Amino acid sequence: MEKIILVAHGSMRKEANNVVAICRILHNQIHQNCDKDCVEPAYLQFSKPHIKDVINNSIVKGAKKIIIHPFFLTSGNHVVEDIPHIIDEAKRQHPSVEFIYTEPLGIHDKLIQVILDRIHSADCMSPNKIEKRSFEIIEGDVDLSHIPDEQRLVIRRVVHATADFDFIDNLLFHKDAISRGIDSIKSGLNILTDVEMAKAGINEKLLSKWGGKTYCHISDSDVEVQSHDTNKTKAEIAIQKGLQNNPGIVVIGNAPTALLKTIEIINKRDDSILKPLVIGVPVGFVNALESKTLLSMQTFPFITNLSKKGGSPVAVAIVNALLKMA
Repeated sequence: MEKIILVAHGSMRKEANNVVAICRILHNQIHQNCDKDCVEPAYLQFSKPHIKDVINNSIVKGAKKIIIHPFFLTSGNHVVEDIPHIIDEAKRQHPSVEFIYTEPLGIHDKLIQVILDRIHSADCMSPNKIEKRSFEIIEGDVDLSHIPDEQRLVIRRVVHATADFDFIDNLLFHKDAISRGIDSIKSGLNILTDVEMAKAGINEKLLSKWGGKTYCHISDSDVEVQSHDTNKTKAEIAIQKGLQNNPGIVVIGNAPTALLKTIEIINKRDDSILKPLVIGVPVGFVNALESKTLLSMQTFPFITNLSKKGGSPVAVAIVNALLKMA
């Protein structure tokens, strides 16, 4: 009976001790459909089973020939001293068993190819390249050439975030929406969101470059108290509170009540006060489409979509598109 043992260093990090997977693959290649443990993992330290235990158990199970492969890249002390010492000790204790000790992985053409594959994979999977490829797929599947350039950049990012091509036809832009949004960003004005999810998705790094910040008041304690006392939604109270600070962009992806309150407050303002860009894309079946239809009739800058679809991912995609364009 022959036994192959792959010896790795071992790690205190459990996830790193994965030589067993290599053993299964190797075993399947040399002994297909075999249900015996012909190939086993072993470790020098920090993990089990230890190499000494695997050797002893193999001999107890009848192994007459044990091939030990040091699963190391180079011939360090473990490879040239520690493992050979353990093997010599096993030979003295079990003279009838044949031991074969292989070279470590070392320098090999196939290892070079593995390294090249890893580099290629990491490079291809970088976020920027994934995003670029996604945009190429989107524009390859549908013709966006009839859409103005700036609107196309926004629509493309929304489709990328949602994998929903319906937004190509139902996103609606006020004529000044994109210019107002970019001007607000470059002026260092803040962004107000209806919910924390939208706030979390906005690219703070790009926004902070211009001096702006994101705000959401839905978790404020006074908002919760006022919501309870007035029987109004927290989103409505929170957006009302935030609008007092004159944000440059208002982002609503969740709550129709927040969008309706935003429209009401902005329309009551003096015309001398610069009105924010309102990105209103709440999702749902209750007042979502109705609130967005009302937004689409306003004279102040807005971006919305005329369907029940929407949500924070859509709102975030629109904002991040504007941030990229700024």
